[in-house]
Amino acid sequence: MGELTTSDGVRLVYRDSGGEAPALVMLHGWGQTQAMFEHQLAGLAPARRVITLDMRGHGVSGKPHHGYRIARLAADVLQLVDHLGLDRFDALGWSMGASVWWSFIDQYGTGRLRRFVVVDQPSAVAAVPWMTDEEQRASGAIFDVAGLLELGAALAGPDGERVRHDFVRSMFSGSPDPAVLSFVAEQIKSTPPYAGVPLLFDHCAQDWRDVLPRIDLPTLVLGCDGSHVSPRSQEFIAQQIPDARLHIFPTAVANSHFPFLENPAAFNSVVEAFLSDGPAQEDARPRSTT
Repeated sequence: MGELTTSDGVRLVYRDSGGEAPALVMLHGWGQTQAMFEHQLAGLAPARRVITLDMRGHGVSGKPHHGYRIARLAADVLQLVDHLGLDRFDALGWSMGASVWWSFIDQYGTGRLRRFVVVDQPSAVAAVPWMTDEEQRASGAIFDVAGLLELGAALAGPDGERVRHDFVRSMFSGSPDPAVLSFVAEQIKSTPPYAGVPLLFDHCAQDWRDVLPRIDLPTLVLGCDGSHVSPRSQEFIAQQIPDARLHIFPTAVANSHFPFLENPAAFNSVVEAFLSDGPAQEDARPRSTT
């Protein structure tokens, strides 16, 4: 474990497998922690250097009463890679972690990134009124604005613990492995409502569709048929990023928003093949979103 203090005084805790192998920086999703990637730390290292981070307000990192915006999280990541002296590295973002990387690219460009992996994140989460129905479907919008406000109020309310658990359960299809569900539900408890609610609102209010065509590096987009995130939204992202690869895990392989926990071997195999520039297994379905 390592620590750094950000420019606005927040203690961030990270894990670095070390070594001289190419570095992969992995970012977790909303309300979760770097422990999500415990199987990747074990399965991808020592062949490569794996770095994970508890973002502010999450896990064992500091939980200040400021800075719960995607743009600030991207600035934190920039300070992490500067702290570690990473001039060139691979990036993986799962769920909100993908949004943090999109913000990073939007603000700081792609010059330091070698390869990029996007895991199960819509390019726009909120179905705002100025998006057409087709745009909402293609982007993978999960909430309308009223639903987002209702969820935020419920998470901050007296029944917030139950709401958090139900929210996590909605990310699994069918009957999840009880151990995996319990693990995810436990991790989300580390993010207090004063941090999680404003961050969720900011996260869901972002629309990254204009960033996608400007991503000029090899990109792999991963989705899962059993996730609450529509695979069609991942097809859209792969279509928008020039020459991106697409892989959708079928329900027989993983059945949730958490394929790296449900089936680490399958997940690691696909990611390692891509990062190593090997013949990644691409999804056979058409790339068109029409």
